[in-house]
Amino acid sequence: MKELWTTMASLMGVLAFFQTLLHTVIPPELRLAILKLFQRLFNCFSSYCYYEITEIDGVNTNELYNAVQLYLSSSASSTATATANRLSLTRGLNSSVITFGLANNDRLSDVFNGVSVVWEHIVTPRQSQTFSWRPLPEEKRGFTLRINKRDKLCVLKDYLDFITEKANDIRRKNQDRLLYTNYRGGSIDSRGHPWESVPFKHPSTFETLAMDPERKKDIMSDLRDFADGQAFYKRTGRAWKRGYLLYGPPGTGKSSMIAAMANFLGYDIYDLELTEVNTNSELRKLLMKTSSKSIIVIEDIDCSINLTNRKKNKNNASGGGSPEGVSGSPGPSMIGPGDPENNGSNNNSITLSGLLNFTDGLWSCCGSERIFVFTTNHIEKLDPALLRSGRMDMHVLMSYCTFPSLKILLKNYLGCEDGDIEKGVMDDLAAVIDKAEMTPADISEVLIKNRRDNDKAIRELLEALKSKAEEKRLVRVRRRAEAEEVAEEEEKRALDSPKEVGGAATGGGGDEVEVKFNKDEEDNGIN
Repeated sequence: MKELWTTMASLMGVLAFFQTLLHTVIPPELRLAILKLFQRLFNCFSSYCYYEITEIDGVNTNELYNAVQLYLSSSASSTATATANRLSLTRGLNSSVITFGLANNDRLSDVFNGVSVVWEHIVTPRQSQTFSWRPLPEEKRGFTLRINKRDKLCVLKDYLDFITEKANDIRRKNQDRLLYTNYRGGSIDSRGHPWESVPFKHPSTFETLAMDPERKKDIMSDLRDFADGQAFYKRTGRAWKRGYLLYGPPGTGKSSMIAAMANFLGYDIYDLELTEVNTNSELRKLLMKTSSKSIIVIEDIDCSINLTNRKKNKNNASGGGSPEGVSGSPGPSMIGPGDPENNGSNNNSITLSGLLNFTDGLWSCCGSERIFVFTTNHIEKLDPALLRSGRMDMHVLMSYCTFPSLKILLKNYLGCEDGDIEKGVMDDLAAVIDKAEMTPADISEVLIKNRRDNDKAIRELLEALKSKAEEKRLVRVRRRAEAEEVAEEEEKRALDSPKEVGGAATGGGGDEVEVKFNKDEEDNGIN
């Protein structure tokens, strides 16, 4: 054994001597050329090709590196087999999901379209760096992709595109939804952002939404077609956007519908407050700073700004009172500082044209995969230009609670399925629910107050529905009686004041134009 160690030590000394001799005799340039030659010879005889994806590309972050890292750490690679048992665990910013990734210098194999590839995570210490405007990490990180040479042409581009798309989907699913607001109007902060955001934690889903199930299926199918319709919108030459108008009485779940849409698609929400925006240019700036895969919401649009006074201006123009500064034509639909409905509270001058360009004009194409949602309690107050096809593609009536919606609320708040409540009670609820015209919010208030006692909750709900139905019936009876009374008064007034022709009272009444015509003929005959 001693002789073996002595021999090995002698060999190490000889190797060290030859290494020193080579470094002394052979210049560095020649050594580098010889190394490259050996690498080329190795590549010629090797059946694989290698691609490096570094974390830092120059001074900028390589987005492809982040995409590969996210893809390999996702459930999409669950079928892959790691050669080591050590993985790194991470949780991203604004994310509630813990994901795993490759540890330093570890490998992982993957399969794409029947082709096997191998990923290796390479981490090496970075050499001392010169002055840089951006400090670089102490370690140099990157992925090495190994592909068989015969497969690189048919796999490489499609595989990388697939990884990028999959990473975007994973990032959106893992990241918490954000709710943006423009409380500063159109002004920007120190980072150049006009929006402020908070995590969006609304639990509403289509499963818990109190709405007719068939109607919900139609909306979900429409949303799914929109999210998967990039090729369709590109082929038809349309901007990748869609508009929804949610209208109905207060308390019918319009805000819950928006939250369910965001949770269903995994989109962020931009809550646009029009009263905080002063000009059309600020409105365009806000639109340009919204991201793709988002829902832009304008709630209570009939109350946000005066978009209905275009009709008033037309009426004023026809009556001789055209708006100030405009002769013979109605002015733009806007609120100015002197508008009586605005009370001089701000200098909001957003026009209807500016809002239409925001939703359907050229500026609406500065992003992709966005949904515009308007809500209103009074659809009849909106300008027809806001309602036409192409701007609001789908009109969704959020009506009073129906019997299918009531069953959803009973399941949500009381955990009651169809067979858990007596059939007679369910029949009584079904008979009175449409007549009561109660909103889901009103019914939820009754259920949540008695959620610990199902029998009491259902009993009080039935009493509330019957009371509301009786109240509605009395209102209808009173209105019918008032209408009949008005009709009788009009008929009596018509009988008491018959029309006179030529000074004589006539029961049948004559045409006023004909009487005047006969009078003129008579005068002409006399003359």
